[in-house]
Amino acid sequence: MGLLGIVLSLGLLMYLAYRGINVLILAPLLSLLAVLLSGGLPLLATYTQVFMQSLGGYVITYFPLFLLGAIFGKVMADSGAARTIAETIVDWVGGNRAILAVVLACGVLTFGGVSLFVVAFAIYPIANALFRRADVPKRLLPAAIALGSFTFTMTAFPGTPAIQNAIPIPFFGTNVFAAPLLGTLAGVIMLAGGVLWLNRRAAAAARASEGYGTHETTAADSSLPEDANLPGFAVAIAPVVTVIALNAIFTYLVFPQMEAGYLAEPEYGATSLDKVAGIWAIIVSLTLSIALAIGLNWSRFASLKDSVNNGTMGSLLPIFNTASEVGYGAVIASLPAFALIRDAVLGLFPDNPVASLAVAVNVLAGITGSASGGMSIALAALGEQFAAMGAEQGVSMGLMHRVTALASGGFDALPHNGAVVTLLAITGLTHKKSYGDIFVVAVAIPVVALITVILLGSLGL
Repeated sequence: MGLLGIVLSLGLLMYLAYRGINVLILAPLLSLLAVLLSGGLPLLATYTQVFMQSLGGYVITYFPLFLLGAIFGKVMADSGAARTIAETIVDWVGGNRAILAVVLACGVLTFGGVSLFVVAFAIYPIANALFRRADVPKRLLPAAIALGSFTFTMTAFPGTPAIQNAIPIPFFGTNVFAAPLLGTLAGVIMLAGGVLWLNRRAAAAARASEGYGTHETTAADSSLPEDANLPGFAVAIAPVVTVIALNAIFTYLVFPQMEAGYLAEPEYGATSLDKVAGIWAIIVSLTLSIALAIGLNWSRFASLKDSVNNGTMGSLLPIFNTASEVGYGAVIASLPAFALIRDAVLGLFPDNPVASLAVAVNVLAGITGSASGGMSIALAALGEQFAAMGAEQGVSMGLMHRVTALASGGFDALPHNGAVVTLLAITGLTHKKSYGDIFVVAVAIPVVALITVILLGSLGL
């Protein structure tokens, strides 16, 4: 019954989320359904001590990123900077390459170390203006942002600062540049395959006379009139460049030089600098970039107060949607039946550590709706054993690292994934309208890239 509860709960979560029911309601109810069917476990205690504790922990850690990211995106939109960037990109690459422009813009930001959630807030007003200008259906916009934000720059390209590329390091004794050739190949497959798919979809829509469409505005949309006084490109792009540059400077130069022994004290969470420096860097870089965007465009705001307030309110639904999904994953992972699933997928290929690791991470990421969560569970359970098996069979630890990272970015993007839910909330679209294309570019093609790497890696390439 415990296994049935997990399967039924997960199936209903994906189906009902796809049908448009808010995950703030679905996540706690369906996680408790799984608990109920497991039998003998306290419902209320699971809700308050597991679900809500995990939800609250996520909000505590990441609320500043959502808040500042939403404000940054709104300031960029309402100042006219987003429209200037969009129109300039259209002039550079041509209206028929709007999708590629959005994907590359997201890729640059995420590879620069900016959180994918921040990127979604910051890029949306730019991308929305770009799609409207190029008359590309807005329903393809979430997939374009997803492709650029949580595929090739999250798991594939060597050197990416994404957490998914860092978690395997202590288990395999590697670094973020592990398996550079295979990682680059996987990234190219994701990028080229995803752009090709979306361009074909846009071309089919154009043949059917479908354009951008008519859509209700969201909190992240720009309120600028068509005849607004727009900034020049240098002024418009300066805050975006500043986010990337300051994030890198604080991450790699400033914070590592700080004396932060006080963080080990209980009143500061008994933590260490390396665990909080990444968050601190994004907070500081976004705050300064918001100030820069406001200062450069002071006279262009119809109401700066409204822009900041709307951005603030626009951050609340996305973070609580995502945090609810984190709570759901925590409840499922706490159930006794989940251990059976974990052990089963970890033992599917006992003589092939690379394939076994890939399946385990992918399946667990799909169940928990989290790339880093699925990877962490798999490695915590049998990471040392996988490394030992790989060493005995002469498997490169770099290959083990890269396969682990790639596997985390496949089934994680199923309909209940927090990033997917957040992206749809930001863009004001639904699973029914946009998830099909997200599935192709963020699930199907990354899985193809993963299989390709496994096959080539098994040949010693």
